[in-house]
Amino acid sequence: MERHIFKSLRDWAADPKRKVLLLRGARQVGKTYAARELGKDFENFFEINFEEEKPVREFFSGSLNPTGIVAKLAAYYARPIVPGKTLLFLDEIQACPEAISSLRFFHEKIPGLHVIAAGSLLEFALSEIPSFGVGRISSFFMFPMTFAEFLNAVKDKALRDAALAAGFDKPLEQALHQRLIDRLREYLLIGGLPEVVQSYLDRNDLRHTQDVLDDLINTIKTDFAKYKKKSPTTRIGEVFESVAAQSGSKFMYSNVPSGSSTAALQDALNLLVDAGIVHKIHHSSAGGIPLGAQVNPRKFKAVLFDTGIHQRILGLDLADYLLAKDFKTINRGSIAEVFVALELIAHQSLHQKSDLYYWHREEKSSNAEVDYVIQSGESILPLEVKAGTKGQMQSIRVFMSERKLNKGIRISMENYATLGDIDILPLYAVEKLFAPAPR
Repeated sequence: MERHIFKSLRDWAADPKRKVLLLRGARQVGKTYAARELGKDFENFFEINFEEEKPVREFFSGSLNPTGIVAKLAAYYARPIVPGKTLLFLDEIQACPEAISSLRFFHEKIPGLHVIAAGSLLEFALSEIPSFGVGRISSFFMFPMTFAEFLNAVKDKALRDAALAAGFDKPLEQALHQRLIDRLREYLLIGGLPEVVQSYLDRNDLRHTQDVLDDLINTIKTDFAKYKKKSPTTRIGEVFESVAAQSGSKFMYSNVPSGSSTAALQDALNLLVDAGIVHKIHHSSAGGIPLGAQVNPRKFKAVLFDTGIHQRILGLDLADYLLAKDFKTINRGSIAEVFVALELIAHQSLHQKSDLYYWHREEKSSNAEVDYVIQSGESILPLEVKAGTKGQMQSIRVFMSERKLNKGIRISMENYATLGDIDILPLYAVEKLFAPAPR
């Protein structure tokens, strides 16, 4: 399955001034697969998994001089490690903190060697290392497959190109529009985790994908035991499921079914954020750029990292989902809002974690909320998400009037259109906010 990050990885590999690369992201998003795919471009691909191959950790104890480390690895595995010809991939590197500390020296001592490191709980290890190589290490953040990547995987790239080529003054033909909606329904149910998508490609069986999702959810929950020195497993599980239940509205610790204190629940949520399993959507007064300078840290929303995991946690009934004719009736847990959040995150810079913002005015006489506000050039662009094809737009108009904005976006199941100062963007085309039309 082709991933958009592959191009960035090849560009990194071709850059003579490249640094050691960290692939960061939640478990099961495809980090190992991406490294192995890049490894096909090299004469030698050298993979080490620190969780499976514990004896190798000894090579990183004591001196962190990479020349000596590489010599020991080559001797141990009886395989050459040659700068310019070998891609050295250090997987599950969080299991060997000394290996993380050594990465900075690879850039200094063996700049010709291509080195990639990854780990499913890497963020926890990095937080305990004061300085792991600022200025000497690059990071790519990975996420589940986007809707565009899903379309490519199911051999519907032409459909994606048609969606990007259309516009507010040039809507899609109705047949193509409906086909994209049908594909989007599949994607929301399956999600973007590569293992689940691959199972769908192999079997074309939606019910089986739900079994695969259940297995992955169990894996995620099993991982919570690795956080337990920071927070009890049960508490993390309670917050994990509550994020799905509270999606689409302000996250309230008081709504988590737990006897734990707010501070303890906050710690558990932050662990899930660090692990890449949960994303926060911060409240911003959005009075200007940058949006992050106007955040209220006490007000935020939260979403899980994958729509398939989200809907499975909520127990979506597959039969009802497949038979529903109105998308609005299957928007359980505000899945449309979750989808937009994940698309916005995945299509921004892969060099850093992207922050999302929303706006909410809580006044008895004038309550208003805009689902997302993003920066567009030097201006603010409000985004309002609708699960159906109709809906009032009072909140976005209130926001636009107060901020003196001349453009807003409604994201819905409608085809491209324009309603005065508000453009209608189909839910399946969120990527268009970032991607140019195909040539």
